[in-house]
Amino acid sequence: MKSDKDYSQYFQPPSLTDAKKRGKEEIAVHYDFTIPEDMQEFGKDKYYLIRTYGCQMNEHDTEVMKGLLEQMGYQATEDKFQADVILLNTCAIRENAEDKVFGELGHLKALKAQKPGLVLGVCGCMSQEEAVVNRIMQKHAFVDLIFGTHNIHRLPSLLKDAFYNKEMVVEVWSKEGDIVENLPKKREGIRAWVNIMFGCDKFCTYCIVPYTRGKERSRRPQDVLAEVRDLARQGFQEITLLGQNVNAYGKDFEDITYSFADLMDDIRKIDVPRIRFTTSHPRDFDDRLIEVLGKRGNLVEHIHLPVQSGNTEVLKRMSRKYSRDHYLQLAGKIKETMPDVVLTTDIIVGFPGETDEQFDETMSLYEEVGFDFAFTFIYSPREGTPAADMEDNVPMEVKKQRLYRLNELVNKHSKASNERLLGQTVEVLVEGESKNNADVLAGRTRTNKLIHFTGDKSLIGQMVEVEVTHAQTWILKGEIVHKPMKISI
Repeated sequence: MKSDKDYSQYFQPPSLTDAKKRGKEEIAVHYDFTIPEDMQEFGKDKYYLIRTYGCQMNEHDTEVMKGLLEQMGYQATEDKFQADVILLNTCAIRENAEDKVFGELGHLKALKAQKPGLVLGVCGCMSQEEAVVNRIMQKHAFVDLIFGTHNIHRLPSLLKDAFYNKEMVVEVWSKEGDIVENLPKKREGIRAWVNIMFGCDKFCTYCIVPYTRGKERSRRPQDVLAEVRDLARQGFQEITLLGQNVNAYGKDFEDITYSFADLMDDIRKIDVPRIRFTTSHPRDFDDRLIEVLGKRGNLVEHIHLPVQSGNTEVLKRMSRKYSRDHYLQLAGKIKETMPDVVLTTDIIVGFPGETDEQFDETMSLYEEVGFDFAFTFIYSPREGTPAADMEDNVPMEVKKQRLYRLNELVNKHSKASNERLLGQTVEVLVEGESKNNADVLAGRTRTNKLIHFTGDKSLIGQMVEVEVTHAQTWILKGEIVHKPMKISI
């Protein structure tokens, strides 16, 4: 039985302490990636299944893993009983995401017993945490493969090791690796994600991401632009630029001066109908970026700008590196340049030491900025972060009450924002059928609002103009007023 084996002698487990050390080593960029010759038909007549948890970065990592597996001959399946490889691509942001993964591993244990040849792997951000890797080795020893966020390009070799060694294969790097270009990706639909950078150097006290994703490393501008141009040629209608902190893009370049604003200005000239980005940090959101976004065109007027708290003291304890006043000034500048901008945000309630008065400042900031929507969370400590050592002294009942009050405010603003669109005609990218009604189409406006309307299925993937006839808290409803807009790609 695997569970009796001591794996510590075979590998160096991930270390959050090592992950925090930001070295001066130069990050190399590799353009010569290929699937090893002996792995190019390894998956012939075999099937894979990837379950993805967490953010868009994880979704994008899954696209890369799908691309790698399909170049090895594997085919996709949604049936776990058919799968020869099952990978859980995990998220480490919140504890409940972790609980879901361990729950899923519990369900897969019986399947692994029935089908010993199944290769079961855990990858993604959870794999970069010491406690998680130790827990898997001790309590889930039927897992075959653990790898992290820095070495996805090694999947073919790791899979080969897991298949032939019949022992748990663990390869997690505490120090981030180089940037590997030209990895295959399996993209579906009309929207595409493009990673422009990796890692984060902000070290907010509640956040595990700088440890799991490593230091900030920007892809070279020419590589990002080439990928966006290629996606434009393929006919993608919307591209989202991804990074843990996209507006820190380029700050690590030593040979050129080229910022996120410069990248957006260059991408603005590429013939793609819509360009989005996520996520941005208020500390790095500069005037030049606001100026470029004000040029509009394919740069949409929706900005997700996480604030986390409306109180300067709490922001200091979170190590957010800006104040309430700085955030309000930034929001004011953005609105001055883009009066019709839709701002959305993230907010944590019940951070250690947060008083009623400090929470009230979050409520008043929400009103003052006039956000359209917020993702709201109750604070929960993540092992290995500085905040986990703080006294979690806000009672859960108080946290829940604050979340309830905040969500009521979020709902009120969302409804009011949608109602202001009544009677207006909006540009909609048709994404597909509504999840609840196959006779209804669903799409999104430039400001990322979901709208349902009746129309022919042939419109999927096209831009249409829709008049807003009904406004609910989360969804708009409307009617098509024009034929599809001609978009040249």
